Amino acid sequence: MPVRTLSPRRSRGRLALVGAALAAVTAGLLPGAAAADPGGRDREHRPSDRGLSAVIRYTEYGVPHILAADYANLGFGTGWAQAADQVCVLADGFATVRGERSRHFGASGAPDGSLSSATTNLASDLYFRGVAEAGTVEALLRTPAPAGPSRELKELMRGWAAGYNAWLRKNRVTDPACAGAGWVRPVTALDVARRGFAVSVLGGQGRAVDGITAARPPAAPATGATARATADAEGAPDVDPEAAAEAARALFAPENATMGSNAVAFSGTTTANGRGLLLGNPHYPWQGGRRFWQSQQTIPGELNVSGASLLGTTVVNIGFNDKVAWSHTVATGVPLNLHQLTLVPGDPTAYLVDGKPERMTAREVTVADRDGAPVTRTQWWTRYGPVTSGLGASLPLPWTAITAYALNDPNAANLRGSDTALGFARARSTRDVAEALRRTHGLPWVNTVAADAAGHSFFSQAQVLPRITDELAERCSTPLGRVVYPASGVAVLDGSRADCALGSDPDAVQPGVFGPSRMPVLRDAPYAVNSNDSAWLTNAERPLTGYERVFGTLATPRSLRTRGGIEDVAGMAARGRLTVADLQRQQFANRVPAAGLAAADVAAACPSVLPAEPEACRALAAWDGTMDSDSRGALLFDRFWRKFTGSVPVAQQWKVPFSAADPVRTPRGVDTGTAGFAKALADAVAELRAAGIAPAAPLREHQFVVRGGERIPVSGGTESLGVWNKTEAVWNAAGGGYVEVAHGTSHVQAVGWDGGRCPVARTLLTYSQSSNPASAHFADQTRLYAGERWVTSRFCERDILRSPALKVVRVRED
Repeated sequence: MPVRTLSPRRSRGRLALVGAALAAVTAGLLPGAAAADPGGRDREHRPSDRGLSAVIRYTEYGVPHILAADYANLGFGTGWAQAADQVCVLADGFATVRGERSRHFGASGAPDGSLSSATTNLASDLYFRGVAEAGTVEALLRTPAPAGPSRELKELMRGWAAGYNAWLRKNRVTDPACAGAGWVRPVTALDVARRGFAVSVLGGQGRAVDGITAARPPAAPATGATARATADAEGAPDVDPEAAAEAARALFAPENATMGSNAVAFSGTTTANGRGLLLGNPHYPWQGGRRFWQSQQTIPGELNVSGASLLGTTVVNIGFNDKVAWSHTVATGVPLNLHQLTLVPGDPTAYLVDGKPERMTAREVTVADRDGAPVTRTQWWTRYGPVTSGLGASLPLPWTAITAYALNDPNAANLRGSDTALGFARARSTRDVAEALRRTHGLPWVNTVAADAAGHSFFSQAQVLPRITDELAERCSTPLGRVVYPASGVAVLDGSRADCALGSDPDAVQPGVFGPSRMPVLRDAPYAVNSNDSAWLTNAERPLTGYERVFGTLATPRSLRTRGGIEDVAGMAARGRLTVADLQRQQFANRVPAAGLAAADVAAACPSVLPAEPEACRALAAWDGTMDSDSRGALLFDRFWRKFTGSVPVAQQWKVPFSAADPVRTPRGVDTGTAGFAKALADAVAELRAAGIAPAAPLREHQFVVRGGERIPVSGGTESLGVWNKTEAVWNAAGGGYVEVAHGTSHVQAVGWDGGRCPVARTLLTYSQSSNPASAHFADQTRLYAGERWVTSRFCERDILRSPALKVVRVRED
């Protein structure tokens, strides 16, 4: 689908349409103006004669429907509305990408992890100040589309910054998290772009911030014979390949991630009316800068899309329009690779390529510290990317006199993710979704699952991945890479050989990455589902094969959530006649796949293992196998299962091992005789007893969040249990059990079509729109989530105008 540029005539026409909508508002079609709101949402702002402007109509649960004449004005309304709900979280993120956290919060403090893996404010600042001083994002903004961002996206960013700034000028911050704080400041379009860059590199450079900013060359020895003797004494790089392989596998393992998702698309062959259906269930953090935020964005005649945006982004990332719905799941593709450098003897800041020395580039970065003198560090860059001393604490990569490691992250040249989202927003079919992926190729670390009103289903793993073919890895891996790559997908290539460069595919948007034709794709299957495993079993009857290891594994064990999800959706597809209501039931089924594999055996073994705990054994025997809030025995099984799977090796947990010929049903048969089983069960019962929790207590009493002093029960279960409705909660026995959700089900959408002009859509934002405790929308959808209730989306204009909660805000720059 070609990018469309607005002509002055079309822009004036859209202004007239927006004006007509506003006239309809003031003509009495809408309820009277609401009382003034200190957050600015309910206040009517009179437009002046100049500057950007938008009309924002709020419906139930604080969902804004933003109406604007063009992309800059749409960005303005979006920036305004996001600031009204999330100004403190947004301002915190902008302090991050400016490299100013140490100045405001102290160098030893820690970011919230939403924009990088940095463990301290100092490391975060050193990295992001380095990005700023190198002009990295400015260079990307200058790159012509499609390799660089489109004109529309740049206009959105410009408008978003103006809208955020206008909200700050016109409103008093009431959120106690940042009221009166000096770090809540106006932003620029460049700040918005830098935030987008941070999201793009989360899986690459962002994962290695501590290693990039801490990498230091060893003291340079003397030259000549002394240098050679020193290098010989250093010996081989001090990295244990087997330990590194396990650390890399764990680093990229879905079960260890704080972001994940489920998504399923059903084709018209399975539905009641022959049209497609989509259920999207992202699993993201409940606090901080990776929260979603709901809106509808409309430019009459150009764009009309509803869904969820990651905070600080200008577009709908996951959503639907009148013809198409899509969601994303975090993919298994590894968006980085390493190049092992052979250093010049006697000079650890120079390396050899085909025998010729190349000097590293030193980037000196200075960061202001609230608690002391400014801190200056040097970062070292190569033709491949920055030198890093490790990928997290568990995977050190020592810089010695003979070897260093450089990190390649192709998403450091990718500012196109929001253009991909715009392509989805304007799509009229899954074919258009595929075309947007081909044309923009901007998604760094997610899969796409989509359905359309014509009955098509679609899956694609169209990530921006380094072009690591299995042939290249076989030919160019170092000894470390030969162990690490098969285990984890992280390639470690010989940086001393020019013939080990990544190369390019002819259909790739940028050099050094796979082109769209190399991506795993599944079209028009009865169902297409992903729960963060590789693409292999997107449909169990139509396995996807033939992709390179860097995309993910083939014929390997699947997670319990993947196995349970395939069982559920395959059963739904086989039953047929599906509707949106079936998607809603699936979301809250709260079935525990681990229970189907193990609960009966655990309950049967309990009396002999714990003869003094008949109450606990009865609770396990009576448990209904779900993580519903009213389930009794669920908490006991949950605590047991965490201890059992966390202490017993996988190979010793099951009687029937994994079989690639039966991947959904194996492994199975929990081994109650294995070492560690009895201890895990006894420890779980003792833990609950010590906390004063009865073994058969209902889950709602001990899995909850507290909002404004109110306990709100939360259903769902963990990754290890395999529950679709994922809830990774914070255990605090003294506080009553699971007292907060760290990450899990976030923005849910169940979407279909009935032949009319409006999609049939139900949504739910589990943690609600606003982080401000003073907001009416701080916990309202969280209460809905507790009651397993949904929001009926108001997509069409008539439905927006009929909302009993309708409030109108007209916003304009001064």
